[in-house]
Amino acid sequence: MASGKDLPVSPLMLPLPEMPPVPGVRIGTGQAGIRYTAREDVTMMVFPAGTTVAGVFTKNKCPGAPVDWCRAALKGGKARALVVTAGNSNVFTGKAGRETCKQTAQAMAGLAGCKPNEVFLASTGVIGEKLPTAKLTAALPGVHAALRDDLWQHAARAIMTTDTFPKGSTRTARIGEATVTVSGIAKGSGMIAPDMATMLCFLATDAKVPAGALQAILRKGSDRSFNCVTVDSDTSTSDTVLLFATGSAKHPRVPAEGGAMLKDFARAVDEVLMELALMVARDGEGAQKLIRIDVTGAVSAKSAHRIGMSIANSPLVKTAIAGEDANWGRIVMAVGKSGEPADRDRLSVGVGGTWMAREGEIVPGYDEAPVVAHMKGREVVISVDLGLGRGKATVWTCDLTHGYIDINGAYRS
Repeated sequence: MASGKDLPVSPLMLPLPEMPPVPGVRIGTGQAGIRYTAREDVTMMVFPAGTTVAGVFTKNKCPGAPVDWCRAALKGGKARALVVTAGNSNVFTGKAGRETCKQTAQAMAGLAGCKPNEVFLASTGVIGEKLPTAKLTAALPGVHAALRDDLWQHAARAIMTTDTFPKGSTRTARIGEATVTVSGIAKGSGMIAPDMATMLCFLATDAKVPAGALQAILRKGSDRSFNCVTVDSDTSTSDTVLLFATGSAKHPRVPAEGGAMLKDFARAVDEVLMELALMVARDGEGAQKLIRIDVTGAVSAKSAHRIGMSIANSPLVKTAIAGEDANWGRIVMAVGKSGEPADRDRLSVGVGGTWMAREGEIVPGYDEAPVVAHMKGREVVISVDLGLGRGKATVWTCDLTHGYIDINGAYRS
């Protein structure tokens, strides 16, 4: 199976930042040999009593057993541990998959001294193969014995599959007079058209935030970040984003609804989510270019978003960008096929700050040279104005190269 270490690092890579400890969070990584050999494939996080949790999950109608487990556990609003495995997604595995989740949670609960429904689970990798439960549960005690507070970077690497670089982000925020930390890691490279998040993403903070307020912040932040990113239009069966708040920081009590007191905290969460989401787009399988699509003048923000995603998911648009071909007709096509309100005679299309078409026809005197020059860069900007209203949205994707076929054609071999 292809893994990040087998692939050339994306030319769009961003370096993994320094990630300081988050008070209350202890992290461990280890090797269970679930699918990979000679690399860490298990990640563990352990949290203190009173930790609250929020989560958003895939809308794919064939979710993995870990997604079902987390959805049920989330109803309690409390968390004491997280276990993540790479190499096998535990999806479409029936009763065996559910039993793996149960046994893993029970084993982890015994180590953390908590209830099984306070243990959250996530898995990523091949679909339809039973996860070797015994290997996983046998590895947990050793990982737990080596827990530390400074292993964020190790964890970012241990959750990778076809990723070519680890993804992490950290920010600080103020709640009252106190400074709190928000840190997160993510993995994702292919099967990325999040209908909530990316494949896997885990954030933690030392803030003390009620579960309901935490959930609202995470959902809004995911909508603005991960739900505005696509690599290949395929929504994973395993998409999971979890945010844990340990409550280790000393700050004024936050009301159940959150409110203005959490404004700066929400800003920090949003920034971490956005940075991670763009790292996923930068690491799209075979990607050579990051593409930003700005849509304005739509009848609503929701309509603008749908038009942007139609462009971002178009193989013809993405291959034109890969080939540095200024074929703006493909963008027009993608707008028209979105099913959203559009008027050909009001539509404007531009690339790299140069308008190519306006009001249903090519711009008089249009010079393709600056557009081609822009498309030769690593980051390409597409602008579309519908001329119908005030709705606007920005989405991100990557180009589509032969590398995507190479990676996915050999995924299980």
